[in-house]
Amino acid sequence: MKLNDRALKNLEIWKANGIEIPAFDRAAMREATKSAPVWAHFGSGNLFRAFPAVCQQTLLNRGLASCGITAVDSADMIEKIFSPHDNLTLLVRLCADGRIEKVVVGSIGETVRVNEDRDRLREILCQPSLQMVSFTITEKGYSLTDAQGNQAADVAHDCMAGPNFCISYMGRVASLLHLRYARGAAPIAMVSMDNFAHNGDRLQDAILAFASAWRKAGVCEEGFYEYVSDPRRVSFPWSMIDKITPRPDPEIRKLLKASGFEGVEGYITRRGTYVAPFVNAEKAQHLVIEDAFPNGRPALEHAGVLFTDRQTVEKAERMKVCTCLNPVHTALAIFGCLLNYERISEEMKDPDLVRMAERIGYVEGLPVVANPGIIDPRAFLDEVLRERFPNPFLLDTPQRIACDTSQKMPIRFGETIKAYLRSPEMDIAHLRIIPLVFAAWCRYLMGVDDRGEPFEISADPMAAPLIEQLSAARLGMRGPMRAMLRPILGNPALFGADLYGAGLAERVEEDFAAMLAGPGAVRATLRRRLAEKG
Repeated sequence: MKLNDRALKNLEIWKANGIEIPAFDRAAMREATKSAPVWAHFGSGNLFRAFPAVCQQTLLNRGLASCGITAVDSADMIEKIFSPHDNLTLLVRLCADGRIEKVVVGSIGETVRVNEDRDRLREILCQPSLQMVSFTITEKGYSLTDAQGNQAADVAHDCMAGPNFCISYMGRVASLLHLRYARGAAPIAMVSMDNFAHNGDRLQDAILAFASAWRKAGVCEEGFYEYVSDPRRVSFPWSMIDKITPRPDPEIRKLLKASGFEGVEGYITRRGTYVAPFVNAEKAQHLVIEDAFPNGRPALEHAGVLFTDRQTVEKAERMKVCTCLNPVHTALAIFGCLLNYERISEEMKDPDLVRMAERIGYVEGLPVVANPGIIDPRAFLDEVLRERFPNPFLLDTPQRIACDTSQKMPIRFGETIKAYLRSPEMDIAHLRIIPLVFAAWCRYLMGVDDRGEPFEISADPMAAPLIEQLSAARLGMRGPMRAMLRPILGNPALFGADLYGAGLAERVEEDFAAMLAGPGAVRATLRRRLAEKG
């Protein structure tokens, strides 16, 4: 079997292998997408192909849509992943009960290279039929500053040069909106589907930064700033997306080859992401979007997407990111690296780590959750801890989740800390396992596991200065840790609060010191904290 249009005509072979294929006329869909595009998406990586693209396929299969999605990405992604396979993707769903579901996703109607196909991209963005532009470009993609917090050089260039000469990613997006304004000012929804809180605001802030700079410099159309500031014409909905899509797994590649698939090799993009013609992902998924679409939208509610108001999106986001999933994931990643685990699912067979995950979620997290109503927090947490993380077929790694931990800590744990500090009914001393995770992270930054053996720390933009601050730490050392830890624990940018002011730093210092006792000390410290009543 090959993943292309010609092979799809042999219906029997797909049916015999239990593979679902598109149930619509792809030629007609492609023509409709090119002539009157409705949905353009920037960043067509694993998450997009495993989730939003499948939602649109559901609408196409049911006759609820005629257009597909216009995928905008780098030349290497399109030329190596999309073009050789006629814009098809194979989704491999890894169910917790061991079943494997395979679906050929064919909802991409057109692909556009973000740099090389600028004329076509401009043409698409000016079409009055276009209802939404969505993004999965990771949180870094919206940043206008460098690692030191200064305005990035390409952004500074774009702010002065104006919309016709942009070279930064967000500058080009702003320039496309400027062109849409100049050619009729048709309304549009700009929808970030990236996995971080208030993502719509982050996208809007980036666009407004360019619009403001261009207006000040006198290099843009009059009224452009008002256009992108008016939610009746350009909206920036918030969203919450949730689906674990690990990098393409070699075991899945072997399985596909054994079943007769050809051409399923992957590669690493220039941005350092791992992609392949297939995507392996869990079956569970959630997508909640603020229903603010001034030009209409696809009927994605018929594909499981939840549309609601901004306040409910925020509650759903905070439920997931701040309490019920992401903090537990990060804690498992840190301890998984220290305790030599290579799969999250294997960690969920470890009674100590399961108890840790339950304490963080049920005991320390749930008391501060505002129920979004459309998703029950306890049921969501049950699904995470009973089905999703233990899924042995998902093959996700603590090393992947441990990437960029310094950027994740203030949201994944800091919001809980601040909620305890704000509440007159809750005592910050109730938090015992979250401070333990902070201590374990400092221990992790030493790059030495619980056996005393070195390991490679996952990529993190703040790792270098933190490692330097902890460079004197050694297994077996004793004595006060404050001089070493204070610059870290007292930094609100890392934890969302000054842990000394919050009353948690002393506990972190104590746990960190205990974890330095020698080999096995990480496990022993974890067990000691779990033995305390929560």
